[in-house]
Amino acid sequence: MLLPDNIRPENSVYYNGAFVLQVLQKSGDMHMFDLYSKVSEIVQISFSLYLLCLDWLYLINVAKIEGEEVILCL
Repeated sequence: MLLPDNIRPENSVYYNGAFVLQVLQKSGDMHMFDLYSKVSEIVQISFSLYLLCLDWLYLINVAKIEGEEVILCL
């Protein structure tokens, strides 16, 4: 859910995707699991929600995954 109306916004892809993007912008290209560990230091996020955030960032052409590396497209 990008913007859910029946749950807290902290559980949305839109909200958590911002943290994934923030870490990518600060650290540059990263291994997928290293990125998850840095994001989970900032915000409480499940791995499945993290993967949904990566999917969303890919769909809007902000990040792409090559092998196990997450690359910022901006």
